[in-house]
Amino acid sequence: MAMLALSSRPLSSSSFLRSKPRALHLHRHLLPKPLGSASPLTPPTPRADPAPAPDADPTPLFLRPASHRVPRAALAAFRRRAAALVPPTAPHLHRHLRWLLADATGDPSAATTSSSEGPALLRAPLEDLEALWLRHVRERTPFQYVVGNEHWRDLVVAVREGVLIPRPETEAIIDMVRAVEDFADGWWADLGTGSGAIAVALARELAGQGRVFATDVSEVAIDVARLNVQRYGVQDKVEIRHGSWFEPLEDLKGKLMGVISNPPYIPTDDLPGLQPEVGWHEPKLALDGGKDGLEHLLHLCEGLSSVLKPGGFFVFEFMRSVN
Repeated sequence: MAMLALSSRPLSSSSFLRSKPRALHLHRHLLPKPLGSASPLTPPTPRADPAPAPDADPTPLFLRPASHRVPRAALAAFRRRAAALVPPTAPHLHRHLRWLLADATGDPSAATTSSSEGPALLRAPLEDLEALWLRHVRERTPFQYVVGNEHWRDLVVAVREGVLIPRPETEAIIDMVRAVEDFADGWWADLGTGSGAIAVALARELAGQGRVFATDVSEVAIDVARLNVQRYGVQDKVEIRHGSWFEPLEDLKGKLMGVISNPPYIPTDDLPGLQPEVGWHEPKLALDGGKDGLEHLLHLCEGLSSVLKPGGFFVFEFMRSVN
């Protein structure tokens, strides 16, 4: 089986396997650059368990109704307090504050104006927004978990803790699938679907009898993937199945045009070196690729022959270390 690869130095790559020998390498960067180690926002130790509070509302902030009335002066005071917590040398955090206020109010101008008359309508109590902001700047919680979404391709994908945040470079997987002849009428499996971003994006490209069967062993991921499938109205094209890798696909043996996966591929010993937003908060289940990072990828390769049609495709993302 030959490889058509989209690879990056040194963090990630996406690869395309088929029976005909071809090879192509394009370099792209995957993970966001870590904050400087001298940042005053870095806590002394990571949280042992980054699970959300038991009574936390799992609904992404941008999907909640704006039902909390807050005086404009109180919102402006929160904006000043939140801005005072971050140095001017961290412009990304100031952008995040504007994003938080825009999602909380549904008004992109809320971050810069307070002259409107009457109370502001928020999607969460002001004290909850303050708690979310503190988690981001003091505990290094990824901002996508704070607001509950990530912008990916032309989607706004709902995410929450326990689900890997989709990366921009993973968008290339959809472009590679689109290059397959007659892909739109084929059956595809998205193994380890996470937020369901790949499954939803691919489903929006399918036609006729095209289907995506998305699997994940994480119940949290299954819940979030179903939410995203429903939000984009692709229930007729995407079937979510709970289970590990190929286990939920027993009835699809030899029927799939292609298999897609973004498996865990970071070597176990490299996990402590990840930036806090990733290593401390994103699910280890979606990051840890075993001793050499290939544990899950090799398992997937071994199982492909049981589900793919002759000449089928395997599109995946992996990490290639460069010394």
